[in-house]
Amino acid sequence: MRATTRLRKLFEDGHTIVAPGIADGLSARLVAQAGFEAVYASGGAISRGAGIPEIGLLSSTEIVSRLEGIVDVVELPVIADADTGYGNALNARRAVRAFERAGVAALHLEDQTFPKKCGHYDDKSLVPVAEMVQKLRAARDALHDPDFVLIARTDAIAVEGFEAAIDRAAAYVEAGADMVFVEAPTTEEQIAEIARRVPGWKLINMFQGGKTPLLPTRRLAELGYQLVIIPSDLQRAAIAAMRRALHCIAEDGSTAAMAGEMVTFKEREAVIGTADYQELDRRFGA
Repeated sequence: MRATTRLRKLFEDGHTIVAPGIADGLSARLVAQAGFEAVYASGGAISRGAGIPEIGLLSSTEIVSRLEGIVDVVELPVIADADTGYGNALNARRAVRAFERAGVAALHLEDQTFPKKCGHYDDKSLVPVAEMVQKLRAARDALHDPDFVLIARTDAIAVEGFEAAIDRAAAYVEAGADMVFVEAPTTEEQIAEIARRVPGWKLINMFQGGKTPLLPTRRLAELGYQLVIIPSDLQRAAIAAMRRALHCIAEDGSTAAMAGEMVTFKEREAVIGTADYQELDRRFGA
């Protein structure tokens, strides 16, 4: 079964999926080994992994290259962040085709102006509804796989207000989006209202320290959300761990003082599947 079909079937069967955010193949493998049903290739995590903020500096070509590496090492459906589509409707159409060729099972397009900003930054601006509708129509027309899940994101709450966000979300579903992502609700009441009033499947962004209050997955499922993404928490945890290791190295010349917090060399090789590659080498080596 194709990854797109697996993902769509999960939604159709009433599952609420949690997709932790990742930036590379290693973190994608960890998500898969932890038993999750999908991974979220976070644009913010990929940008910050490249050492830059999420302000639209990475090109679609750079993002697609990273997505190919992620898709190659996990069998889980990969949900991707396609930002604004990197320009107008024709740019979005071209980007969607490239993302589909890379092997992702779903992606979201957003209605910010390009270059965009992180959804929890201030001072964002939006394209007109009609322009976003055309982007979504162009994206739907570009897709070859009928099971590919097209997600429309709106950042209107912070820019035009809550009611405008609801109206935009409804227009995006009518334009062909399978799922809607209303970014950065600020209260539990807004979270519930989005789920109640927006048609189609719903995505919500849950991460520590954002503008949106954190709710348990069970509660989000009860409200009517099908997909929960947690974009940045794995990367932020890794930053904290790397800082501790660097402090030990600076103080002692090694990480012996925190050995209990680290996986062993052998465990690391198991995560990345070294034994499998060695077996392939034995099978196909000259």
